[in-house]
Amino acid sequence: MSEDTALVVGLGNPGPQYEKTRHNIGFMVAGVLAGRMGAKFSAHKKSGADIIQGRLEGRPTILAKPRSYMNLSGGAVAGLARFFSVDPDNIVVIHDELDLDFGTVRFKQGGGEGGHNGLRSISSSLGTKDYLRTRIGIGRPPGRMDPASYVLKPFSSVERKELDILCEEAADAVELLLKVGLEAAQNRLH
Repeated sequence: MSEDTALVVGLGNPGPQYEKTRHNIGFMVAGVLAGRMGAKFSAHKKSGADIIQGRLEGRPTILAKPRSYMNLSGGAVAGLARFFSVDPDNIVVIHDELDLDFGTVRFKQGGGEGGHNGLRSISSSLGTKDYLRTRIGIGRPPGRMDPASYVLKPFSSVERKELDILCEEAADAVELLLKVGLEAAQNRLH
């Protein structure tokens, strides 16, 4: 991939009541990446996000966590993309994915949002769906549970045992994507 600045955005909801929920796995992976960058998030007033400016895999990177709720995260992502002049091809959104089994990590560029309101907000605010996604499987809700309720629930005790490893693997995947590009990363991971 190019040396262009990458904008890597972990999706989640702000506040302690959402901290350990399935919908916040993007924030969790962003936290792992922040540790690897050796930095702490700070407020970026012009965008409404917390960011770290640094390098991942030797590439200039803006790591971000929108401070708005998930379904409004597009404003912060578009604001950061404008402020730092980052094209959609260099935006990586890390998010939870109902349509993948728990523990699965996959890449995608463009396509539909699959009912994910955070992605819908980002696509609308950017004016395109053609950005990179690191999709982290959280599995389908059991029985007839409403997906909107499921994503806001904490991980099960079994899942929690694997969660730290999953977040590390997803962070590895993001770094691989930044280093080798989408097609090569897909060939290695999928």
